[in-house]
Amino acid sequence: MDLFVLASLESNLWIVLSLFYMVWIFGWAKKNLGSAKLAVLFAVIVVYLTFFQFQFLVWVPVAIFLFAVFGKGILEKVDAFK
Repeated sequence: MDLFVLASLESNLWIVLSLFYMVWIFGWAKKNLGSAKLAVLFAVIVVYLTFFQFQFLVWVPVAIFLFAVFGKGILEKVDAFK
């Protein structure tokens, strides 16, 4: 593959990942904060800090997402909180 194509794919991946994070954080913040405007502000700040200031933190929400999707069932089977 051409180097330009790989750079374009990586750029598109970051855009899609950042939009996914923004929607996910917005949904969580709207539920917990109660205000859509405040939730948008919170989501924009978190995504900006994550993707532009501290890029190594991109993998923390991935781990949290995987735990939220797959970890609940595992913890219920193990009875870790009882």
